[in-house]
Amino acid sequence: MTAEPRIIKKYPNRRLYDTETSSYITLADVKKLVLGNVEFRVEDAKTKEDLTRSILLQIILEEETAGAPMFSCDMLSQIIRFYGNAMQGMMGNYLEKNIETFMEIQKRLQDQSRQIYGQSPMLNSEAWGEFVKMQGPAIQGLMGRYLEQSANAFLEMQQQLQQQTRNLFSNFPFPNFGGTHSSTPDSPAAGGDKNDSEGKK
Repeated sequence: MTAEPRIIKKYPNRRLYDTETSSYITLADVKKLVLGNVEFRVEDAKTKEDLTRSILLQIILEEETAGAPMFSCDMLSQIIRFYGNAMQGMMGNYLEKNIETFMEIQKRLQDQSRQIYGQSPMLNSEAWGEFVKMQGPAIQGLMGRYLEQSANAFLEMQQQLQQQTRNLFSNFPFPNFGGTHSSTPDSPAAGGDKNDSEGKK
C-alpha cells in the first residue's frame, strides 16, 4: 500500500501547519519537502480544498525573483498565450514529458559522476561537495534553455497544424471559412440584387 501524503493545513492568516510535526512551517520548509521527494498535500484548514498547486506556484515565484530565474520573459509570454487555447492540455503534457526526460538525463549524469569520482580516494569530500554545488546552477540553466526550446518547438508545431488545417478545409465549400466569403453570380443574393436593379430601371 502507498503511504498517505503528508497533510499541511493552510489557515486564513496564511500560516501553514504541518500535521506530522504538529508545528507551523514556512514556504522554505515546504521547499525542503519538495527537494526531499516527500509526498504532501496542502489543504484549506476549513474547506479541505486542495491548495498544493497554489503553494508550489508561490515557491516557483520566489525562486524566479531570487536572482537566478529559469524562465525568460519570452517563454512565460508563450506559456500565457496557451491558456484558453485549444492546445492548452497538449502543451501541459508536452512540458511535463520534457521535464521527465530532462530529469532522466540529469540522473544518468549523476550516476556517471558517482562511478567516476564516488569511490576515488583522490577526491575528498570537500572537492565532491564543490562539484555538486557547481552542478546545480549549471543544470538549472540547461533546464531553462531546454524547456524554452521545447516550448518554441511546440509553438511551431501548433502553427504548422493550423496552417495544414486551413489548407485542408479551404478546399471545401464552407461559407465564411477563414473570415472571407464572396458572392457568386449564381448565388441567391447576387440574383436578387440583379433583379432589383433591373426592376428599378
